[in-house]
Amino acid sequence: MPINLTALRDIFTCSRCPLWKCPKDGEKDSCEPHSKDGDQEADEDTEPGRYFSHKSTRSESNWSSPPPTDESLGIYKALWAFEARSEEEMSFVKDDLFRVTERSGDWLTAHKLVNGEVVASGVVPCNYLVKGETLDDQPWYFGKLNRFEAQNLLLTSGNPEGAFLVRHSEKDEVGHVLSVKVDDKVKHFKILQGEEGLFYVELNQTFTDLEALVKYYRGHSLSVVAQITEACARRKPEPQDLPSIPEDDWELPKSEFTLEQQLGSGYFADVYRGKWKGTVNVAIKILKNNDMLNHREFQLETQMLKQLRHRHLICLFAISTDSAPFYIITELMEKGNLLSFLRGPEGQHMDFMSLTDMATQVSDAMAYLESENSIHRDLAARNVLVGVDNICKVADFGLARVIKEPFYLSEDKKIPYKWSAPEAISHGRFSNKSDVWSFGILLYEIFTYGGSPYPTYANYEVFQRITEGYRMPCPKTCPKHIYDIMLMCWSYSPEERPDFQELKSLLDTDRYNEWTPESCVDNSEAPGGSNESEPADEDTWS
Repeated sequence: MPINLTALRDIFTCSRCPLWKCPKDGEKDSCEPHSKDGDQEADEDTEPGRYFSHKSTRSESNWSSPPPTDESLGIYKALWAFEARSEEEMSFVKDDLFRVTERSGDWLTAHKLVNGEVVASGVVPCNYLVKGETLDDQPWYFGKLNRFEAQNLLLTSGNPEGAFLVRHSEKDEVGHVLSVKVDDKVKHFKILQGEEGLFYVELNQTFTDLEALVKYYRGHSLSVVAQITEACARRKPEPQDLPSIPEDDWELPKSEFTLEQQLGSGYFADVYRGKWKGTVNVAIKILKNNDMLNHREFQLETQMLKQLRHRHLICLFAISTDSAPFYIITELMEKGNLLSFLRGPEGQHMDFMSLTDMATQVSDAMAYLESENSIHRDLAARNVLVGVDNICKVADFGLARVIKEPFYLSEDKKIPYKWSAPEAISHGRFSNKSDVWSFGILLYEIFTYGGSPYPTYANYEVFQRITEGYRMPCPKTCPKHIYDIMLMCWSYSPEERPDFQELKSLLDTDRYNEWTPESCVDNSEAPGGSNESEPADEDTWS
């Protein structure tokens, strides 16, 4: 009997189109205006006037302006060319103009215009278009973006000295910021607006609009910046959905999918790389057999995906349940699971800021689950997927549950001991705070580049050692303030552990803290631990 997924598309409008991020609440700013007498950068992200040298390559495509909403339908312009992959889609080239009449999920119904006349109609991906005659139409305007993301974009290979972008800070009180690449680092300048509506970075230079400000600094110096040069390069995004699925049913026949390489195997299902209609890359999760337990778990996972949507949770495209084995079709994360990624060549060269950024992305997703009264129960690096530009998304809801009470009692025996909180092991009691314990283990995995937790202990020994007060020592590659967060997560009493919103705030701040090996705690300070690691090397991270 096919699972009914009526009206599922509407609730996935955010998760399947991760082009924009919601502003962070409760953050403060201490930015000051700039003058020729001093080099004062925008202090919008808790870190005053500091250079960064970060090698991450996350693209702008995941962090640009919001896609069109129903209230903003009108004339739009194409940022990139797009080749139709089905009869419903419409091909176009860069700078084509459209009249948009309707939005459905991440797709727009549009009419292509030439000299004001309609020459073609069809559906187009919303993340390829921008509203005409607005700031979004400017190649240097990147919409809502935080400092760290701007740095990632500007330090991507191909951007010359002086490359720049203008962004709207995620902290609404900050407003617009000019970010510029200088000596393989990035400087940020707050753009202020006076009572008369004039924009300025320096008190003695005012402009009627941002376009005039950018034009001026393309020919004049700004503090240590000789002049801004080219707009930061943008990366062409991928469409975030399968366009031909009816809005009232996400059931698709298996004949539309082709299985390719097997990516992994879990207790309940195998995961394959595949294609939809031979054109779109997808991940296909296949139930291993059709017994009642697995069918129940399959339905639970589908229900979770239906209800939860977030830019750092894996996105559901469709399902196929007309016959066994059942399929779940999701977006494909090209770099696989986080554990394998960290142990691979690319992961082994990640710097501290990149690792912290990945941890922050996971905490963002878990804070959302927490706000939805949902628990994961199997949070670990193996269940986080990594995509292009190191975007991380929490996956594998095979053990997830939505809870109405502060905790959930489980009779399952399939408990990942080394990742589980003591109350989960002893009493089967799971909660958001038990997920917090698991997040501490995930931090250990991240900052050991895929190291195994409790490497000298068997599963059955871990619980006893934890109840005796043992905690893993600080890894030599981990700064003290990150280890302090781990210890907070490993508080024996659930009530003493932080929530995920607090963890996210701590990691957001730590992304901008300078770290040197001297900041790493001696391993002997670990509760019940000993100095098991060699001294940190002499590299300095910043």
